[in-house]
This record gives sequence, structure tokens and C-alpha cells, in this order.
Amino acid sequence: MPAPRFEKIKKILSQRQPDLTVLLEGVEKPHNLAAIARTCDAVGIAEIHAVTSVKGLKLSQKAAGGIRKWLDLVRHPSTDDAFAHFKSRNMQLVVTHLSDNTIDYKEIDYTKPTVIIAGSEDQGVSDYAVSHADHCIALPMLGMVQSLNVSVAMSVILYEALKQRQQAGMYKTKRLPAEEYEQKLFEWSQPKITQLCKETRQGYPQLDSDGQLINKDQTE
Repeated sequence: MPAPRFEKIKKILSQRQPDLTVLLEGVEKPHNLAAIARTCDAVGIAEIHAVTSVKGLKLSQKAAGGIRKWLDLVRHPSTDDAFAHFKSRNMQLVVTHLSDNTIDYKEIDYTKPTVIIAGSEDQGVSDYAVSHADHCIALPMLGMVQSLNVSVAMSVILYEALKQRQQAGMYKTKRLPAEEYEQKLFEWSQPKITQLCKETRQGYPQLDSDGQLINKDQTE
């Protein structure tokens, strides 16, 4: 791997935010899912979560433009299951929903461990999500329509989170756990060797400081 490419991968991984993510309820249109995924990658999110009945839901190569190489999609069987997962990680649950208790999206402190929940444009978020969320948020709308496209709304919210976290210096230090950082560093920089190791059930070889294999014999 060329040295500049390896350095870029290290820089991107060092800026990943493991305590910021999104949960999508029933967002299954490929173009919406792909657009949200691209924004998540852009602001340093490592994985996105989805509650869906579609077994084959995935980040398609055509719609997502290769983003699935750099972002994990985690599926949950129910919103209850997803919320329990996030609560176990002490994350605040922020739902995009218009109600009497809704606050402006900029009033949230996104430097806290946060998951942002959005629903489909047809159905919105579930009653369960609204009743069990810590906050309901909305974007100001000054026109005739009541809401933006879900992917556009999520982009606006995530860039507010990016701004707050940049101001707090949260992108200046490596925040991924060391083991996860090293695993992703190998998988991103050595995709062919990664596939071979998975097929043969071998552990990953070590990399030197330039991203080259230390023990090539292990993969031959």
C-alpha cells in the first residue's frame, strides 16, 4: 500500500467517534440509506444501526458509492432491542419528532454519547421510540412543508454534532478502543489479506509502521 494512503487511513480512524451514531427505523429506500451513510462517514461515525423487517437491507454498491467498505451496518430486530443496546452504553436517545415537547436540534449537547433516531418519511418514528427517548428534536421549518427529506435532515443534525465535537477537541485524540483501531487499520489497508485470513480462519499478521506485512509467510 502507498504510504500516503496508509497515512490517510490512520488519520480517518483516529477521528472516528465511537459514541456517536444513528438508528434508522424503517428507512429502507437505498438512496436515503446511502445518503445517510455517506454523511455518517463524513462526520466520523464508525457504524450505523437499523430496525428493519427487510432481511437483505444493505448499503448497495451502486447507491452508496463504496461507503460500505468504511462503515458497518448493524441490524436490530426491534426498537426495544436497539434502545436496550444503546442504554447499556449510556448513550442519550435523541428522536427526530415534532410534538409539544420537541426542542430545537441545536439545543442538544452532542458531545455526550448520542444516538440520533429517525424514521421513514411515510411513517416517521414509532410511538415506542418517542415515549422512550431522552429528547425529541426538530429543525426549524419556515415554509409550507413540515419536514425535510430524512437524509437531508440527518445531515443537518450530524453536522451540528460535528461542529460541537470539533469545538470540544474530540477529533484531536484517538477515541476508538486500541484493539478495534488496530483491527480496522489492518482490514482497511490489507483487504485481500483480510479476506484470506477470514477464509482460512487465521489471525491477522502484524503491520509495520508503513502498513507493510511483517511476516508475509503467514499469508502464503
